[in-house]
Amino acid sequence: MPIIVDIDVMLAKRKMPVGTLAERIGITPANLAVLKNGRAKAVRFTTLAALCEALDCQPGELLRWEPEEGDGDALDGGVLPHSGSRDSAAADIRARE
Repeated sequence: MPIIVDIDVMLAKRKMPVGTLAERIGITPANLAVLKNGRAKAVRFTTLAALCEALDCQPGELLRWEPEEGDGDALDGGVLPHSGSRDSAAADIRARE
């Protein structure tokens, strides 16, 4: 997946154990491991906000995008055309889920 999770980097900078972070943000260490190892399919904004508060950082310090190898143009494949309508954009998002 081209979204890279850098929670480990921030934990190291803050010299904070994983268990302490999990306790501070109110999730299990196992769920935090899924997120920090990049195996999560999604993250709630409330969880992201809690991570940022506990680690005193911005979301961009925890998440970054890198193109996958062999992708070529990052906009190729899977991107639905924009029709300009808010309703159709919401339908496009629902169609992708």
